[in-house]
Amino acid sequence: MGIIKQRRELNKLIRNSKTIFLMAHKDLDLDALGSCIGMCMFLSKRKRKECYIIIDDKTHELGVEKVLIELEGCFKIIKSEDIEKYKNPRISKNLLMILDTNKKELVQSPDILKSFNNKVIIDHHELGRTTIKDCLIINDTEVSSTCEMITELIEYYDVEIEPYYATVLLSGIVLDTNNFTLKTNPETFYTAYYLTSLGASAKKVQYLLKQDISEYTERQKLMTGIETINGKVALTKATPYTIYRREDLAKVADTLLFFNNIEASFVIGKIGKDIIGVSARSLGNYDISKILEKIGGGGGIYNGAARIENSTISKVEQQVISAIKEETE
Repeated sequence: MGIIKQRRELNKLIRNSKTIFLMAHKDLDLDALGSCIGMCMFLSKRKRKECYIIIDDKTHELGVEKVLIELEGCFKIIKSEDIEKYKNPRISKNLLMILDTNKKELVQSPDILKSFNNKVIIDHHELGRTTIKDCLIINDTEVSSTCEMITELIEYYDVEIEPYYATVLLSGIVLDTNNFTLKTNPETFYTAYYLTSLGASAKKVQYLLKQDISEYTERQKLMTGIETINGKVALTKATPYTIYRREDLAKVADTLLFFNNIEASFVIGKIGKDIIGVSARSLGNYDISKILEKIGGGGGIYNGAARIENSTISKVEQQVISAIKEETE
């Protein structure tokens, strides 16, 4: 159900709260950060609420790093370990908003979930086995991104936001649609138009999405050794000696969809010393969430990811292949 259709339930939670905390998934991308920033603007300008953004990530992808540097001091950004300092003494007056994910294991800090009585999820990914319970769930899998959902809210209530914030929201949409080539419908283009009418800069979006040459070169190594399953699913894996960022795997997965006959892609590589990451994409004929849930990941029909600790790339590769075959044969 769309965010506008559930606005009354959302407004009731906001109205009854004094302090609101925003938390997205680990390894922030521009959709996660953009939706947090957009919601902060809505809460502060329309609802006059005090809000904090929880970020525990120690490193950031390039676009996220640029935004955080350029907006330093503009928002109250805290770590989850310090949250008790900022909470209202009355627990019922605190609200936790979870954006761009609905899975417990993917949020910045799963440990703080139980310290809130009032929680709301705003997300565009498919719900699954590990979806956070006991909260209001605003889930719209038809939209391109969580940034699109937040923009709908901003437009509906006619909230005036600065051009830079509109640009960050637009960058989240561009990222999640791979430059409007995936999961894009007329409403997506209208949302992009609306943000540009608020001053969003397409040139600035491209700046936020610019890539580092050395990182691009490193990603190209993942384009060797590609294998296909059933002639329609592309799979590639990295060597165990290189640690990639989550966004690197995602960009390669996006690229693989541009090859003839490929309808889904899976990329496997190390994203930490003892963590194997899987990033996957689909044109819609394969349900990525159903495949990745078999290995502890999640997502939606069109995209998803998984983090597997204390394993090897070879073992994860076999798990992914097995999961793909279970769903496709």
